[in-house]
Amino acid sequence: MSAGKDKLPPPAGPYSHFRRAGNLIFVSGQLPVKWDGELATEIGAATAQAIENLRTVLQSAGADLANVVKTTVFLADIRDFAAMNEMYARYFGAQPPARSSFQVAALPKGARVEIEAIAAVE
Repeated sequence: MSAGKDKLPPPAGPYSHFRRAGNLIFVSGQLPVKWDGELATEIGAATAQAIENLRTVLQSAGADLANVVKTTVFLADIRDFAAMNEMYARYFGAQPPARSSFQVAALPKGARVEIEAIAAVE
């Protein structure tokens, strides 16, 4: 891992923030929690915070959002899809990565959204 690793809090369980396999970086699901523990609860702000956390993890691995080729979005309520999508588009622009989105029964910490990603680097 790169020098940015010290910016990340320890994982909340027995997993890594990310793992490399060849030119791929697999990023664990990111909740909308600031590193100080504050949970974003409004879906737009929650989506933004989850993506900012994803960006921080990617940067610690030597990549950025532009390297993301696939995301999976988990929603506590599928009715949040449109609002999540609006914020998501602000971060991923005209050529977004492939994506799957699912409603799940519940997310850790009562979060409304969690986002995991796969990035490709040279």
